[in-house]
Amino acid sequence: MKNYLIDTHAHLDMLSELDISGVGKVIVPSVEVSTMDKVVKLSENPIIYSMIGIYPSEAKTYTQEIEEKMIEFAKNPKVVAVGEIGLDYYWDKSFVDLQKEVFIKQIYLANKLNLPIVVHDREAPKDCFDILKEYNKGSKVLFHCFSGSVEFMRECVKQGWYIALGGVVTFKNAIKMKDVAREVPLDKLVLETDAPYLTPVPYRGKENKPAYVRYVAEEISRLRDISLDEIIDITTTNAEEFFKI
Repeated sequence: MKNYLIDTHAHLDMLSELDISGVGKVIVPSVEVSTMDKVVKLSENPIIYSMIGIYPSEAKTYTQEIEEKMIEFAKNPKVVAVGEIGLDYYWDKSFVDLQKEVFIKQIYLANKLNLPIVVHDREAPKDCFDILKEYNKGSKVLFHCFSGSVEFMRECVKQGWYIALGGVVTFKNAIKMKDVAREVPLDKLVLETDAPYLTPVPYRGKENKPAYVRYVAEEISRLRDISLDEIIDITTTNAEEFFKI
């Protein structure tokens, strides 16, 4: 029985204070070229692991030189995924085609490096799904900060993909996410904070931190009417198997 939680997605490089108390392991995504080395360096801490990737809004910065740099970073055993990568249609739809192109390139890179893929999907579920189904050849897939419907979650799980839930599930009006939390197969569920963003109740409005992943676990335990210990054990085991940590 696992007795510690894993925060599978926390932007520790963006926190005002590096507080990793209250969890057993933390995985830090990269989103841009300028901070990738800092993210990887953070993984010198025994309980911190890192991902390499270029966020969709940063797609214009992706070059062959950056890809080669990512390949070098991936030689570090503490680099455990390519992420967070994907599509984001919320802020700017003017370069959707480029986002798709860079997403596909990074899928290929994950396949080449034999690393799992951590997906950022904002208002682009169908395109993310279709691209992954067509181009991903063997890498495990995790939808970070899942925001889709129960029906979309089921389609993802049919592909063998994993679902990450965070602080939104604790929000009073997050009916859709509570439904997903009740219905997602437990063997495909992991937990995250997305710190410093999306802070769960009861700290909503303050800076998020990895320790607050416990409130996500508590809410899912309540929604599913199963023990907190069971949620911790299952989600920690899933995260360790997915990331091979």
